[in-house]
Amino acid sequence: MPEGPSIVILKELVPQFSGKKVLEVNGNTKIDKERLLNKTVVEFKSWGKHFLILFEDFTIRIHFLLFGTYRINERKESQTRLGLIFENGELNLYTCGIHVLEGDLNEIYDWSADVMSDTWDPAKARQKLLLNPEMQACDALLNQEIFAGSGNIIKNEVLYRIHVHPSSKIGAIPKIQIDAMIREARQYSFDFLVWKKAYVLKKHWLAHTKKTCQRCDLPFKKEKLGKTNRRSFYCENCQQLYI
Repeated sequence: MPEGPSIVILKELVPQFSGKKVLEVNGNTKIDKERLLNKTVVEFKSWGKHFLILFEDFTIRIHFLLFGTYRINERKESQTRLGLIFENGELNLYTCGIHVLEGDLNEIYDWSADVMSDTWDPAKARQKLLLNPEMQACDALLNQEIFAGSGNIIKNEVLYRIHVHPSSKIGAIPKIQIDAMIREARQYSFDFLVWKKAYVLKKHWLAHTKKTCQRCDLPFKKEKLGKTNRRSFYCENCQQLYI
C-alpha cells in the first residue's frame, strides 16, 4: 500500500494537468464518469494516503489500496480503473478505490493530521495519542486520524529508531519517547520521500523486512501485532516494551 510520501510524489508529477479540461474519461470505475467529462481540474492535493483531484464542485478521491498503481502518458496492459485524457497527456489509475467527495474539503479533512503537510500539528497528535492510553504503538502509527500517511514501513522504522517495542501501550510510554515518536514519524516520512525519489528506499531500511538487529546483532522478531494485525519487525533486546 503506498504510504504518504509516495502519494506526494504522484502529486508532484501531475501539475501539468492542473487547469486542463478532461477531454475523455475511461475505465471500469463505478462512479459517474460523464460527470468528469469537459470539467477542468482545479488542483491536485494529497492527504495521507489519499490522492485528491479537485474540480470546481466536487473532488475525486483515489486510494491505491494494496496494489494500486498509476501511469502518466502511458498505459498498462491491465484494465484501467480510471483514465483521464487531457490535451497535453493522460493520467491512468489502476487497482484503486475511487470515490466522489462533495462539499468543502476543509470540512472533510483535518490537514493538521497529515505528517507531510505544512500544517502538521504535533501538539494535536500528542493530544490524540494521550486520549488512547490502551492503544498499542504499532496501531497508533497506523492510525490515519493521528498520523495520516504513515504506513507499515514508517511504523517499523520509527519504532526501531526510538527503541520502542511495537506492543507498547501509549499510556505507559515515557513522554520523551512519545515526543520522539511524533517527531520521527514526520522526519522519517520526509527521509522516505527523498530516498524514494532516488530509488534507494530499501537500502535505508533498518528494521522493515530485516532479519538481524544492526545495533545488537541479534535476530529480529517478525509478528503480526495489534488490532491492525500488520507485520512488525523488531528487536526484543533494544526496543523497550512499555505495558
